[in-house]
Amino acid sequence: MDESQLSLRLSRAASYVEPGDRLADIGSDHAYLPCALASNNHITFAIAGEVVEGPFQAAKNQVRRLGLTDQINVRLGDGLEVVSPEDDVTAITICGMGGSLIASILDNGFKKGHLTGKERLILQPNVGERTLREWLVDHEYTITAEEIIEENNKIYEMMVAVKDPLLKQTVTESYLMFGFHLKEEHSAIFKKKWQKELEKNRYILDSLTHSSADQTTKIQKIQAEIQKIEEVLK
Repeated sequence: MDESQLSLRLSRAASYVEPGDRLADIGSDHAYLPCALASNNHITFAIAGEVVEGPFQAAKNQVRRLGLTDQINVRLGDGLEVVSPEDDVTAITICGMGGSLIASILDNGFKKGHLTGKERLILQPNVGERTLREWLVDHEYTITAEEIIEENNKIYEMMVAVKDPLLKQTVTESYLMFGFHLKEEHSAIFKKKWQKELEKNRYILDSLTHSSADQTTKIQKIQAEIQKIEEVLK
């Protein structure tokens, strides 16, 4: 197995893993990502973490089938609890989950000492990106790169974050909502995503205005969101 066999979203995550990294892939999904990277010796060591027995066994079988048991350690555990200090992990990938869940995994890892701040974080939320950005900013991470891709009619955002006091980023409401880099790049997929969000919010607003109950607060919130999206799509 090599990187050419990965899905688009996983291949883009793989592109941010540096040669020689010691990787922890959380929610590893058959260990596809670490297997592809280990097969061409791009990484020196990987942990494939799974919290459910079935996927854990599937990942173990995949690693065994490819003869990668010396390079990839498949572990059963909740989030970053599969990582120990002696693993000396340099990169963490968490892909294909909601941003709130990824933030929760990072937060639990931080509180329990499994996340040291030395690791490069390669994160790929499929919803709730703002929540994740807020967690990263609150914990003094700098988002150094972002991407937005579409695969199988689903849109995924990716963000790479590091903790480095020498790196500074301007934090605004707009950057938290739309992305520090994505907002500036303004790609076709970015516009497609936010056009859909705009249409969804307009539909919600229409429903609220025809409600018999007092929806003033909700209407004001949706109107403010619509205004922000319209501004970014100009």
